[in-house]
Amino acid sequence: MTVNLPHSIAAYFDADRHGGPDAVAAAFTPDGVAKDEGKTHRGRDAIRAWKAGTTQKYTYTMEPFSVATDEEHTHVTCHVVGDFPGSPVDLRFSFLLANDKIAQMEVTA
Repeated sequence: MTVNLPHSIAAYFDADRHGGPDAVAAAFTPDGVAKDEGKTHRGRDAIRAWKAGTTQKYTYTMEPFSVATDEEHTHVTCHVVGDFPGSPVDLRFSFLLANDKIAQMEVTA
């Protein structure tokens, strides 16, 4: 199922799928925040390191299948399959956007 994502969020998922840690970090504002697995990563350097660590530990695919918005956030639910504990799982990504970049992203189960 294909969902219509805002450009900056589509860029994040494309970078995660094909671009690697540098491309993922570039999808964020310079002082962007990524929250995942109970940890907070602030700034592009920390986000790059987080994504590099994740891709070294696990192989996975993500398929967005639902998108919803509220006053400030865009929520994307993805089906994630890989070699990590608990796979497969549906994860919710909550994005706060600023100037066509991701200012904040939080991943929850």
